[in-house]
Amino acid sequence: MTADNTGRSRRDFFYLAGALAFDTTSGPHRVKVVHPASPQIGILLATTFTTGTLEARLEAAKANGLGCVQMSMAAAGLPEMPDQIPAELPDRMRRESSVRGIVIASMTGTFNMTHPDEEHRRTGLRRLRVLAEVCPRIGTSFIHVCTGTRDPNNMWRYHPDNGSPESWRDMAGCVREATDIARQANVVLAFEPEVSNVVDSASKARRLLDEIGSPHLKVTMDPANLFHAGELSRMKEILDEAFSLLGKDIVLCHAKDLDHDGEAGHKPAGYGVLDYDRYMSLLRKYEYKGPILLHGLTIEQVRGCLKFVRAKLASSLHTAA
Repeated sequence: MTADNTGRSRRDFFYLAGALAFDTTSGPHRVKVVHPASPQIGILLATTFTTGTLEARLEAAKANGLGCVQMSMAAAGLPEMPDQIPAELPDRMRRESSVRGIVIASMTGTFNMTHPDEEHRRTGLRRLRVLAEVCPRIGTSFIHVCTGTRDPNNMWRYHPDNGSPESWRDMAGCVREATDIARQANVVLAFEPEVSNVVDSASKARRLLDEIGSPHLKVTMDPANLFHAGELSRMKEILDEAFSLLGKDIVLCHAKDLDHDGEAGHKPAGYGVLDYDRYMSLLRKYEYKGPILLHGLTIEQVRGCLKFVRAKLASSLHTAA
C-alpha cells in the first residue's frame, strides 16, 4: 500500500471513511459506528482556512497534511446554517474532498439552542433539518452542535440565567426536537460541554444524554472548554471524570488549548497548559477511534500543531491512563 507525502496510506483513508458510516441493520433506531484502527487528525476547515473557494480551502488542508475536516457551509460561501442549500453543493463537497483524499468527518450545525426567543430556536431547528437532510450526500453522519446560552447575541457567551430551570427546559426541549430531526435523517448530533453554555460540565452532559436517551445524540469532547474558574489545579481529576462519564459517547474530538480557566480555551494545541498526554491516553483507554480536529489556530500554526498532536497520540500508545 503506497503512502502520500503526508505519511497517510490509502488504507488510512478508507479506515476513516468507515468510521463515519452507519449500520442500521439491527433495527430502525440502532446506530453502529465502525471505527478505524486509530484516530485521524483533521481540522475545522472554515475557521482556519477562512478565504478562497471550497476547492482552494480543501487544497490547503491537503497541502498541510490533514486527512479529514469538519466541514461548514461557510467554506462554500454560505451562512453556516443556511435556509437553503444549492442542489449541486452536497455532491460537490463530497467529490472535491474525496479527490484530495480528505474525509468529511462532520458538519458544523451550531445555533443557540437556549436562545431566550423561541422563534430563534425554531429557525435554528428548521435550518438544522435542511443541513441534516443533505449529510448523506455530503458523505458524513455527524453534525457538531452547541447547547447554547441565554445570551441573545452570542451562543458561546456566559449568561447568569444559564443555570435556571427554565434555561434547561428550553435547551433540552430544543435538543430533543433536534435529535428527532437527526433520527429522521439517520445522522448523529454531537454537542460539547462548555463552561459558558447551559451544558457547562461533563455531569450536565451526562444528564442531557440520559434525558434524551437516543443513539442520535452523542458528544464532542474539547477538554480546553471544561475548566471553570479555579479548576486548572484539578486538571487530571476533571479530565478523568469527563471521560468516565462520557467516554463511550464521544464521537468527535477537538484539539485546542487554554492558558487560563473560567472560559473556553482559545489557544492552538500545544500553546497552553492542557495536559495532552492525559487527554490522548484517555482517548486510548476509552478506545476512541474517531477524528481529532484541530481548532483555534492560524494557517501558519497548522503544521506545528499537527506535529504536536501526532507526537502526543503516538506516545499515548506506550502510556496507560
